[in-house]
Amino acid sequence: MHDSKKFCEKLKGIYPYIDECGIDVEAEYDEAEQIWIVDLKKGDLELRTHLDLEEANRCMEGKQCVSLGLQVAEMRARSGIEVQQRKADSTSD
Repeated sequence: MHDSKKFCEKLKGIYPYIDECGIDVEAEYDEAEQIWIVDLKKGDLELRTHLDLEEANRCMEGKQCVSLGLQVAEMRARSGIEVQQRKADSTSD
């Protein structure tokens, strides 16, 4: 099993815009369910993802972390991060 701090750091390495966009990430292992629970928070928005051990291991190996990637994209879309970035990019031309 992985250490939660190392797990969060690995996730931030896979998705660097978690830190860049000010998204907080917390992870805890649920022993009874044998899953990782990952919380993404930005302001009043919060999304929770459950990762089974197989997917968590793939994430830690840097191979694949699909369900978390979908949640990160959802968080960015809901908080308007992508829209703000596009506006900033278009005004710098």
